[in-house]
This record gives sequence, C-alpha cells and structure tokens, in this order.
Amino acid sequence: MVSRMFRIETEVDKERRDLLRARLRETNTAASPVLRALRGTPGEREVPLHVWALDAAGDLAGGLVGHTWTTWLHVAYLWVDGRHRGAGLGTRLLGEAERVAREERGCAAARLETWDFQAPEFYRKQGYEVVCVIPDYPPGVTEYTLTKRLG
Repeated sequence: MVSRMFRIETEVDKERRDLLRARLRETNTAASPVLRALRGTPGEREVPLHVWALDAAGDLAGGLVGHTWTTWLHVAYLWVDGRHRGAGLGTRLLGEAERVAREERGCAAARLETWDFQAPEFYRKQGYEVVCVIPDYPPGVTEYTLTKRLG
C-alpha cells in the first residue's frame, strides 16, 4: 500500500464547494442510470414553488416555500402566523403546493422535514407518513422526515 500525504483544511471555500459539487454530480451520473437519464431534461433542475397567504391588509399571514425536482415536491418551510392558526390556512397552503406540483409539474410524491415541537401530527392528518426519525437533532429535539404520494 502506498502512503500518501494530504493537507486537510477546514476553511469555507465556495470555489472548491462548486468543484466538489460538479465532481460528485459527474460521479453520481456515471453510477446511476436514473440520474444519467435525467441529464438534459426539464426534470433535472429544481424549480422553486412558493405559495403565499395575505390577510386583508396585505400582510403575510402564512406561506410555503419549496421546490419540485424530478417527480417530487420538497416542502422546505411552511408557516402560519399565530393569529391565523386553527383556521385551516396551513392545510390550504399545503394543498395548493401539492396541487401545483401534481397538476402543473407532474409530481407523484412530496417530502418534508419537521421537528417534534412543530407539526408532525398536522402532516400525518394531511396524509403524510413518517419515513425517518432522528432523535436528538438538535439535542433534545426529534426530527421527522415524512412523505406522501400525490394523486
């Protein structure tokens, strides 16, 4: 076995990050026929999907920020102002995002992450299933990953 010397660095470097991302993409494309088939198609790119709820004064009452990629909707953030919680606004925001993803972007499934003190029960009521539980992420909090088949 050949012994090699490496210098290990821990600095933030956007140029190296981009190079690493490009090389990982090349490696993944070579290894996966599914990813290879996606290259050069519209499904290859993440497309932002935002849904906003404004109150009568035009102020933000709630919103959903996510994106679609291949045939998936990924919900990154869903928030409803405390004054409007319990009125079904979160359900409407999520439903509209799922509708756009399904009908306009051809998505077949959705995914999201939430913490135990946020909304895992809300998402279960919307038809999402827990597929991953990570305790102590961060310490004292449990993170859930949930998915749902659309349509």
